[in-house]
Amino acid sequence: MRRRHRSWLVPSLAALPLALAAALTGSEAKAAGFQLKENSVQGLGRAYAGSAAAPNDCSVVVNNPAAIGELGDRSCLQGDLNIISFSTKLDGGGTDFLGRPLTGDVGDNGGVTKPVPAAYYTRRMNDAWSIGFSLGAPFGFETKYKDTWVGRYEGLLSSLESIDLTFASSFQVSDTFSLGANVFAQFTRAELTQAIDFGTILAGPTNGAILPQEADGFGGLKGDDWGFGFGLGALWKPTDSDRIGLNYHSEVKHTIEGDGTFKVPSNILPLLGGLFVDTDGKADFTTPWYINASWWHTVNDRFSFGVDIGYTNWSSFKELVVEYDNAQPDSVSEFHWKNTWFYSIGGDYRLNERWTVRAGLGYDKTPTHIGTRTPRVPDGNRTWLAFGVGYDYSDHMRFDAGYVHLFVDDADIDHDAVTFSTLQGTFENKGDILGISGTYRF
Repeated sequence: MRRRHRSWLVPSLAALPLALAAALTGSEAKAAGFQLKENSVQGLGRAYAGSAAAPNDCSVVVNNPAAIGELGDRSCLQGDLNIISFSTKLDGGGTDFLGRPLTGDVGDNGGVTKPVPAAYYTRRMNDAWSIGFSLGAPFGFETKYKDTWVGRYEGLLSSLESIDLTFASSFQVSDTFSLGANVFAQFTRAELTQAIDFGTILAGPTNGAILPQEADGFGGLKGDDWGFGFGLGALWKPTDSDRIGLNYHSEVKHTIEGDGTFKVPSNILPLLGGLFVDTDGKADFTTPWYINASWWHTVNDRFSFGVDIGYTNWSSFKELVVEYDNAQPDSVSEFHWKNTWFYSIGGDYRLNERWTVRAGLGYDKTPTHIGTRTPRVPDGNRTWLAFGVGYDYSDHMRFDAGYVHLFVDDADIDHDAVTFSTLQGTFENKGDILGISGTYRF
């Protein structure tokens, strides 16, 4: 049987969480943990209130497949692009194994600015059936610190991106009720790097000839995998003015396989007994299931509003074990994340036949907690303040834009690295999202 115990051998895929995200390139996580909501610019402008029920948005391919038939007789082609900018800085410091202060930069910004694109196509097949396709990113994150920052032993680069290729279909059961489902193939890619304090590892074997922070090396892990999942949706219109939507997105099980790499100072390599050499590795990793419920109400021909409630099953993310192909023991990281809720309210106001303005407010709980929070995941509760605008250029073409400022609670950290250094303090976080989209009906 393989040994499973905590190891300083390589950064584990377990320390994957917050900051950014990915789509076709890579970008930042703007829902709790590493979940991404940025798949609709219309929704962005109202903090995703009514995401599974609001009309005239082709992103229902993923946000509620039951609503595809509500888009009308014409086909829809829609492209969305969100630019996410996130800042995270540590106010604090740490100590090494001997209790001495950790050297390095303290105020390094681990946030980045990245794009999150999405694309949709829908088509009505007959009076009852409609279909849709999409390409987008439901999960992702990235944080990136300088090699010399004070928390280098806990994380440098942390990047995760999941990309879904989705096929969806809806069936109109009656004039007031529709059902929908989708299936998707999900490609997930991850890369993790960190500094390794070989000074701590060798302080005992060398009788203090090498001390903590005197022999830094580097470890990294990079891998990918394909997985498959499904979604379910329902849309009910109890009155001519009300729409209630429900959307479920399944979990996806992955086995991330890739390469573990190391850089070790040449003068200490003979002292490591054949460990810390490049090798293949793998880790089982599951993205959580989530469900959203939405209500949309049309007050009159100018004003409409909605609410959204979402639940994500983060408690399934307990630990992550990296297994190596050579003699190195497995690397285990613990998370024990908490399940989270998301709430939002927002609406649209039609100024005239061409212009629509939007606004919304949302609140998103973090699944992380101080017991297992690391610099890879300096996540805090987020409050969303959203604004948007839409312009109907013609009967066939519409453009939308949206902006969100994220007020992120400070995230306290008190964490021990596997080489027994301690990082303490508070991460000060904030974020901004800017989105644009175009929709063509034909």
